[in-house]
Amino acid sequence: MAIVEDFNFADVVKDALRDALKERGHVNILIAGRSGVGKSTLINAIFQGNFATTGQGRPVTKNTREIKKEGVPLSIFDTRGLEMADFSKTIGDVRSFVSERSRNSDPKQHIHVAWVCITEDLRRVEPAEEELVNMLAEHVPVIVVITKAKADDGFRAKVQQILPNAKNVIRVRAVKDIFDGGFTLPPMNLRELVDLTMQVVPEGLKIAFTAAQKVDINLKKTQSHAIVASAAATAAGIAAAPIPFSDAIAIVPIQVAMLAGISATFGLSIDQSFITTILGGIVTGSGGTLAGQAIVSGLIKFIPGIGSVVGGVLAATTAAAITTAFGEAYIAALEMLFIKNSGEPPTYEEVAKAFSKKYSQLAAAK
Repeated sequence: MAIVEDFNFADVVKDALRDALKERGHVNILIAGRSGVGKSTLINAIFQGNFATTGQGRPVTKNTREIKKEGVPLSIFDTRGLEMADFSKTIGDVRSFVSERSRNSDPKQHIHVAWVCITEDLRRVEPAEEELVNMLAEHVPVIVVITKAKADDGFRAKVQQILPNAKNVIRVRAVKDIFDGGFTLPPMNLRELVDLTMQVVPEGLKIAFTAAQKVDINLKKTQSHAIVASAAATAAGIAAAPIPFSDAIAIVPIQVAMLAGISATFGLSIDQSFITTILGGIVTGSGGTLAGQAIVSGLIKFIPGIGSVVGGVLAATTAAAITTAFGEAYIAALEMLFIKNSGEPPTYEEVAKAFSKKYSQLAAAK
């Protein structure tokens, strides 16, 4: 029983948190455009936490500042000054900045995608914008975002013709537009912008972008389902090993890591307190149930000959089923809460309550 005595749940939580945050990574997006194109409005519409308003900014060049927020795996590099008389110098500064970043040996320091915003109101592409897109495209994927979209009238096609180096051009409306007489236009193409960006973000940083954005909950779910499937397969493999009594404790770290990974993917601000109080408490409770079922399988494993094989199969099936139910209940709880909160993260208390309820409902249905 040494494996039980040596088990330290605090260490399991710490390791799971570290690995989940490392796996999630950090994505860097450069956003550029003239004053008044609606960059801040767009950022707040796409990303969690009223990012452009409440994030902490620091200058990285004369006309570019980095905006970050604790718990959100994202840096926005906001470039300004394109309408200035000396915009050539501004673009030169941006070129030096992006080029220097691209040469950094740490990929987390690179600029991973650029959004160049052009307002539909003006219906023209300025020389500075054309020069900027062409320059940025030498270093990073560029998506041109036509903001404040109301009526295309061929403007998008014109932009595509002028800016062929852009990966794509998309018209968006970040917030509801209200006109005299009560006529309104709803937000438009925010999810499509997320999808286009997701296509060009490096593979290892897709979880970070998924976590930071708030407009596509299904994207968070898809990534989380993959985490559950992987955890269930790992749990089944461990439980199938013909070692009596070992699987009950060995599977708990897998479930903790799974829930930490899902939390990170949904964009929860996970820390030691969150994992311990919300996830740790729930996993500890289910771990007891798992241990009881695993001990029964462990006793079967003592039977000579086929006993170890049969016991392993039973434990593997049980471990995979419980792990899957655990993960899917957690995803369902988070989906409900994020939709209710319009994509913003819920509180610890809301997560704990909803998770417990969803898991109980799932267990009662089986």
